[in-house]
Amino acid sequence: MNMPEIIITSKDKAPISHHHGAHADFEYFRHEVTDRRQKYEVSSPREGNQTVVAFYTIPPGKSNYPYHYHTVNEEVFYIISGHGRLLTPDGARAIGPGDIIVCPAGERGAHKITNVSNDTNLVYLDVDTNMTPEIAHYPHSGKIGIRAAGGTRINFATDTEVEYYYREESKK
Repeated sequence: MNMPEIIITSKDKAPISHHHGAHADFEYFRHEVTDRRQKYEVSSPREGNQTVVAFYTIPPGKSNYPYHYHTVNEEVFYIISGHGRLLTPDGARAIGPGDIIVCPAGERGAHKITNVSNDTNLVYLDVDTNMTPEIAHYPHSGKIGIRAAGGTRINFATDTEVEYYYREESKK
């Protein structure tokens, strides 16, 4: 693996690496600064970047991700332009240019960003810590997502919980 180098860039120089628009309520464009693929596709937690940095653009009336929180990683958002609503465990708050949002790991860091404009994009810088394995909880939809080194990216509905010895058979 190559050693990381200093990166000096801007949103205009960072290519759109991902456009997500498969769900009616959610759409975003991600401009990667660091290689996000390394976040969970490394072979061990010691590889890859310690932080993942990207610019996000959320179109009017859309959200980036469902309401969620992480058990391990923290996220920081710096709002560059546009206006939005940040949903938190304490309710919704208006966000706009110059605001910085720090979401700690755990339930108190649960969040969802929505662009409240009818005609202007919401643009922000996203900086995440990059520790693996990670479990993301989605309280509104009753699911969890497991992310781990080696490319593991799976989601489960929490109402399908099984007991600890489920499908374990004696191997005597």
